[in-house]
Amino acid sequence: MEEQELPYVLIDTIGGTHGVYEDHVEFLKKHFTLITMKEFLENKNHLSEKIKAIYMWWHKPAANQELLHSLPNLKMIVTSGAGVDHLDLKLISSFGVKVANTPFAVSSATADLGMVLMLASARRLVEGCQIAVSPNTEHFAADWLGDEVTGATLGIIGMGSIGYMVAKRAKAFEMKILYHNRNQRKEEEERAVGAIYCKKIEDLLQQSDFVMLVVNLTPQTDKLFGKKELELMKPSATLINISRGPVVDQDALVEALQNGVIKAAALDVTYPEPLPRHHPLLKLKNIIITPHIGSATTSSRRLTMQNMVESILAALNGFPIPNEVIP
Repeated sequence: MEEQELPYVLIDTIGGTHGVYEDHVEFLKKHFTLITMKEFLENKNHLSEKIKAIYMWWHKPAANQELLHSLPNLKMIVTSGAGVDHLDLKLISSFGVKVANTPFAVSSATADLGMVLMLASARRLVEGCQIAVSPNTEHFAADWLGDEVTGATLGIIGMGSIGYMVAKRAKAFEMKILYHNRNQRKEEEERAVGAIYCKKIEDLLQQSDFVMLVVNLTPQTDKLFGKKELELMKPSATLINISRGPVVDQDALVEALQNGVIKAAALDVTYPEPLPRHHPLLKLKNIIITPHIGSATTSSRRLTMQNMVESILAALNGFPIPNEVIP
């Protein structure tokens, strides 16, 4: 009996900075014939009609109009992570192509990092580490103090899967949890984590000791958080962003941190990434910046890969697509 040919799936590359992880390849090759962009461009006439799906690992390969035109039998684009702001969903849909992402694969790891940033900023962890290892340190100052997270008020802006995971963790710290979202959560979901819905974002900002941004980047959330929102926060409050860099007006944030409008910020995301080495945010002492590592754990990335495989197989076999993104 002749062995059935595996579906052809386009990837950017294997290994390197943005390529498919080498330790994922064996699993992927059990299900697909992987075609790199280099191979595709070198043999476009033969491969164009064969490719049925694009496996987009950290936004690569880019699904632009030229590529979509060259893949007449493309059925599916699956992208790693929760955000889809890098995709033109209307353009892709116009080619009859489905899209899926992996929001649940990254939610726990990203929520963990949100808590890490809140705790590290509150307890001045980076600064404390520098003091502890500095060759110039002769003694530890008794009046070197941070803030307590237990019992403080956390305001979560964006209560999707990641935001809700943050709330679960914050409950264990006996925090008062406020949240603002397009839609209010069900009463039993609120009760499970002790979260209180704020219809107006202003109410959340004025009460919170920590404000965490966990929204998707859309035209509506671009620069959602600017001068007005920062000035509504307590002077003793900290802003934490684990969503996307452009959600925050960085110029307004620099000014707020320099002038004591808010106490501190902790960012896993900026724009651009990385920031130019001369950027004023990098010169401030009351900020922590991490290199967009919300989902950067071995288990999260492997689960992401497995979810992507499941979505492609479902699409190619005519089954309901897990985590399908509707334009």
